[in-house]
Amino acid sequence: MKIEKNKIVFAAVLAVIFIFLISYSVMVMSDDESENENLEQTLIPDLEENQKEYDSKFDAINDLKEVRENNAPSIYDEKLIDSLGFYDPDLPEREKERIVDSIYNTGRIQYSEKRYQNFGQKKVAQKEIAQIDSAEVKREQKIQAKELGLEHQLFFAAAPKPNDFSKLGNTDETIYAVVDGDQVVMANSRLRMRLTKAATINGKQIPKNTFIFGFISFQPNRALIEISTIKHRPTKLKAFDLQDGSEGIYVENNFRAEATREVMDDIIGDINIPSIPQVGGLTQVFRRTNRKIKVTVLNNYKLILKPKL
Repeated sequence: MKIEKNKIVFAAVLAVIFIFLISYSVMVMSDDESENENLEQTLIPDLEENQKEYDSKFDAINDLKEVRENNAPSIYDEKLIDSLGFYDPDLPEREKERIVDSIYNTGRIQYSEKRYQNFGQKKVAQKEIAQIDSAEVKREQKIQAKELGLEHQLFFAAAPKPNDFSKLGNTDETIYAVVDGDQVVMANSRLRMRLTKAATINGKQIPKNTFIFGFISFQPNRALIEISTIKHRPTKLKAFDLQDGSEGIYVENNFRAEATREVMDDIIGDINIPSIPQVGGLTQVFRRTNRKIKVTVLNNYKLILKPKL
């Protein structure tokens, strides 16, 4: 009988173990199958049947319940937590140092002299707004309109003189030239010259050895040369002696005190002798003498041409 009880106990233990293994294997297989299943449709929570309907958004907002914060209380003092949320036991001292440094940077406290300087707020002076008289403004506007009209009349009535500078244009200040060949010249006769260097005259480049023609007029011991055209282009140039730098060419006249035709007219005009009625005849004699002056200009006589201002 004792042997049968042992068999029964052993069989019961084996049965329990076998049942446990079978149940465990079934559970494992069911988990694997659930993991391998594909999600065919996203699960959507079911709507509550008894949802409250509102007539307006304002009623819905008013019906919202306030949600209380569930944050756990901090174990640290809020005064010792900085702006980043970190605990700093020296935070009050750091804040004091920052305030003192900012005051020191502004210059309010002078530590060397141990005194405090309070600048305070600067008072802004209020500007007084001047009252404008409308009648005075209208009067000034009328005066300005009259002045503007008068300026227009003067502008259109004026006859401006031609600008000689427009004829010069972009011209070199110094132009080098020489007399081309031995020439005998008289008053109002032509003198032929040529350039020894390329030059810019009236904004145009004139090459070397270009011929230039000038007209002669006389003053005491000087033969003046004026150039009015170069290659059919109007200009205004004067010739200067390279040796002495004066205007014109140095010459020795047969009569030293003779002047040009214009100067002689002024001299003869000042003579008023009642006993000599033929003053006009004397003028013609002096002019005739002036026309007979002849000057020989040698070849390669060096000159400097400058704009006539």
